[in-house]
Amino acid sequence: MQFNFKRRMLMLAGLGSCLWSARAAVTDPPVVLVLGDSLSAEYGLQRGRGWVALLTKQLRRESANAQVINASISGETTSGGRTRLPALLKQHRPRFVVIELGANDALRGLPLRSSKANLSAMISASKAQGAQVVLVGMQMPPNYGKRYADDFARLFDEVAKAQRCALVPFFLQGVADRADARD
Repeated sequence: MQFNFKRRMLMLAGLGSCLWSARAAVTDPPVVLVLGDSLSAEYGLQRGRGWVALLTKQLRRESANAQVINASISGETTSGGRTRLPALLKQHRPRFVVIELGANDALRGLPLRSSKANLSAMISASKAQGAQVVLVGMQMPPNYGKRYADDFARLFDEVAKAQRCALVPFFLQGVADRADARD
């Protein structure tokens, strides 16, 4: 389990590095804005042990000018993220935005069309400010119904393709989808 989690973090850091190099000629310190839920807000973890902290450390190893802003809130929905994003974009002027939202929408049984619209609007707003976007996907357990779980899993791919942004299909792959993780 630890290996897969570390591999996922390195993959995100690698993606950040690729995006980073595309902007290497810019002199301002690059800002990465992370907008997520409890998975990004380090809920239940010791401070500094979550994936955003690991990403920050990795990016700083590669560029001392890296600034990662973790604007994640436990329990956040896509609607809440959409509401907060314009002020965050104005305040931080990020070059990169990582959106890890949607799981709480599904856990509440909210309509997927609303989640899709909110994610699309956040990506569009970020791109309009000149940021490159990484969408981080999630999956739901089958007890929410196979159709809902399948539709939810497809939502992230559909949004990323329509918005032409990078996608991490299932953030917890190798962690939450393991049989021994369900106990």
